[in-house]
Amino acid sequence: MFADVLLPVPLPGLFTYAVPAALDAVAQAGRRVQVPFGTKKSATGLIVRRHNEPPTDPKVVVKDIMDVLDASPVILPEQYKLWQWISDYYLCAIGEVFKAALPAKLKQLKDKRSKMKDSQTQATLNSQFSIFNFQFSTLPSLSPAQSAALSDIHRQWEQKPVCLLHGVTSSGKTELYIHLIAEALARGEQVLYLLPEIVLTTQLTNRLKAVFGERLGVYHSKFTDKDRVDVWIRQLSAQPYDIIVGVRSSIFLPFQRLGLVIVDEEHEVNFKQQDPAPRYNARNVAILMASRAGARTLLGTATPSFESYFNARTGKYGLVTLRERFGQVQLPDVEIIDVRELRRKRLMQGPFSPQLLEAMRAALEAGEQVILFQNRRGFAPQVQCHICGWVPRCPHCDVPLTLHKRSGRMICHYCGYATEIPQQCPACETPDLRGHGYGTERIEDELARLFPQARLARMDLDTTRTRAAYEQILDDFAAGHTDILVGTQMVTKGLDFERVSIVGILSADTMLNQPDFRAYERAFQMMSQVSGRAGRRRQRGRVLLQTMEAQLPIIHQVVTNDFDTMYQELMSERREFSYPPFTRLVMVYFKHRSADLIESLSRDAALRLRSVFGSRVLGPDEPSVARIGGLHIRRLIIKMEPTLSFSKARQFLIQTRADLMAEHLYSSAHIYFDVDPL
Repeated sequence: MFADVLLPVPLPGLFTYAVPAALDAVAQAGRRVQVPFGTKKSATGLIVRRHNEPPTDPKVVVKDIMDVLDASPVILPEQYKLWQWISDYYLCAIGEVFKAALPAKLKQLKDKRSKMKDSQTQATLNSQFSIFNFQFSTLPSLSPAQSAALSDIHRQWEQKPVCLLHGVTSSGKTELYIHLIAEALARGEQVLYLLPEIVLTTQLTNRLKAVFGERLGVYHSKFTDKDRVDVWIRQLSAQPYDIIVGVRSSIFLPFQRLGLVIVDEEHEVNFKQQDPAPRYNARNVAILMASRAGARTLLGTATPSFESYFNARTGKYGLVTLRERFGQVQLPDVEIIDVRELRRKRLMQGPFSPQLLEAMRAALEAGEQVILFQNRRGFAPQVQCHICGWVPRCPHCDVPLTLHKRSGRMICHYCGYATEIPQQCPACETPDLRGHGYGTERIEDELARLFPQARLARMDLDTTRTRAAYEQILDDFAAGHTDILVGTQMVTKGLDFERVSIVGILSADTMLNQPDFRAYERAFQMMSQVSGRAGRRRQRGRVLLQTMEAQLPIIHQVVTNDFDTMYQELMSERREFSYPPFTRLVMVYFKHRSADLIESLSRDAALRLRSVFGSRVLGPDEPSVARIGGLHIRRLIIKMEPTLSFSKARQFLIQTRADLMAEHLYSSAHIYFDVDPL
């Protein structure tokens, strides 16, 4: 007997092993096995299929499975089918999906004692599950607008399994989610509640646990691997969590009776995995997973992605709108601050306009809170010699080093390279080195100087490395122990603070001036979302938006919250230039340490792809950062219209990559695909 085994490696297909007689009864599909791999190594794999078909090539030596690690399957059959779809659609090896899906501890080798311990743990968990006394608590009351929206969602689901809930910030979408979850649980169904950011889980989990208690499980990377394994095991048990709240990796968990999927902040780019493969979009995978399970999907947001809104407007999805805030609170008053004019008149020297400073002082005197949004972390985006203009750059990437003053280092935000701050310029030997621009760390320092009595906190990647750190920042701010919170895009998410009266957007231009056809869409989303943190409970909030481009239409659309006008204007451009949602994009990336080789490879690939795709192929060109970690990067963009057969396109892309990699000149290069890039 033989077994086809899936291994967590970036290689195509499965690996065939012989099943020893002693393991025949336990070596079943869905169980993990220890197998020899390579000359002196062994690896943890997953049995996918049992059969009696020896390899057709008589030269192939089939090795024996060394051990079976489980007494029962660790995945459900539906999960493996989903992995296959992810592998096919996102053009990656299924072994890469396997590696991303399972917690690390489930991919490690174990000896006999640890395997026995796992069996005892499973038995203990099952006994604990059986004694849980679940309670259905009082549900939050709904306003007339929320009740109407709830009825509309049910009506839409009668015709379409996916519904988009477009509700303004603070309209009470979470209360609707809670009612829908309660209905699903009453039907005996499980719920997956997807969030784009770990930072959002704390507030939401507290709200949901107040209603659903221990029926709720949380799953994300800030938990230990042991915690994630415990959730995985419980989901396979007879008493799984009824509700899972988590980030994109939650789509890989086992669900035995999935009935409802909620994707909150569905527009967020963090639902898209960037590196490594699989480069999947968790929102889209969740929709497919729900469809296969016969479940309903609700996409919720105040600023829909253009793709989702297009699907709703064209009838593929249902659409429900909530246009008023809960409790009749008005949307915040957004004021445009023309930074260009202020600087011309020498009325603004630092990062804060006089209007913003005045508004912050008034808020602090009234005992209210302030959120400041600056989408750059560190002290300054770059250091420059004031005499000769020398700028320290990363030796491995085509980017300047970011100054982090607190740590006394300059750091590359792409590869992590770090070095001490030089005492003098190596080019002209002058000690006059200055930081240019403002990161969140420098903003925090400026605030400490201007508001010495204020209690400050900073929320960015540097201050939220651990689960405890970000929870503490949020808890302190929610409890009123912090007066001013400054942060990167983390503070733009769906956080709910009742004392925030002022929101400052310090530099809208860094978002608007990105070389990306989605730049204005994302800028609108980010500015609207952070604006929505103001005035969520009592009086109307105030937002001060600082920009050098005050006359841009997108700025005024943020002020008036005019999503529909922005959508219509930008969609006409996308239709004219064949961008999503009117086409599907596939990026083909090429990486190598030799700039000459990568240039030759990308041009060769472009010729081969144009032989089939023709003018749909753009490039090769350099991305905005053309060297990362010592690897030179080139890319091709393929625009595929909906009528084009993606399965045939996929076959040709995979074959072209294989043909290129088979050539000796290119064999050491790295070629990969990014389908539906964001």
